[in-house]
Amino acid sequence: MNLFYTPDIETETYSFNEEESAHCVKVLRLRKDDIVFLTNGKGVLYKAKLTDDNKKCCSVQIIETTIDYKKKNYQLHVAIAPTKNIDRIEWFLEKATEIGIHEITPIITKHSERKNIQAERLNKIITAAMKQSLQAYRPILNQTCSFTDFMVKDYLCEKYICHYHSNNKYLKEVYTKNKNVLILIGPEGDFDENELIKAKEHQFQEVNIGDDRYRTETAALMTCHTIHLINQ
Repeated sequence: MNLFYTPDIETETYSFNEEESAHCVKVLRLRKDDIVFLTNGKGVLYKAKLTDDNKKCCSVQIIETTIDYKKKNYQLHVAIAPTKNIDRIEWFLEKATEIGIHEITPIITKHSERKNIQAERLNKIITAAMKQSLQAYRPILNQTCSFTDFMVKDYLCEKYICHYHSNNKYLKEVYTKNKNVLILIGPEGDFDENELIKAKEHQFQEVNIGDDRYRTETAALMTCHTIHLINQ
């Protein structure tokens, strides 16, 4: 199954751009009448037949449409402090997309070691992971914002702030199956005490994910896996 990301698809016929056309013909070696699959990244999966195998402008004809393909019964939003080594965040985005995540917000906290990210590169990683894992929903990468600005927004879901503390309950003990959820993951230096207070003022519940201390990207991926397993 070859999946292509086509966010601008609107009609029963579609033409790939030159880059995707070259990938289709020269890399995948697809030819006229071969079957391919397309998605708009919003849950729609299209089954299509290749009608033109021109390496500069491939065209397809939609022959079947599936709505809400592999739709999950919950929405997972992770707000995470970008790591100093950006490779770790890239790894997290790839794996979280494969497991199933709907929204990611990079947040800048007091102890953050990185203030900026290259959104274009991160979005490419998300898209590639979506295609590789045959997903029809593409996770949304929001703009980077400060912890303070993030707190003042309204989120109609269960809300948790994950940090290491022996007295915290485990995420798996408090999360309600089938509920939308937002989880905050701090930097390597963890959240500042004032940030924890602010989060609790905004109805975020403190949780643990395990008895050990984890790197930022490991903690974030563990939360994704926990929510995924509970909802299976």
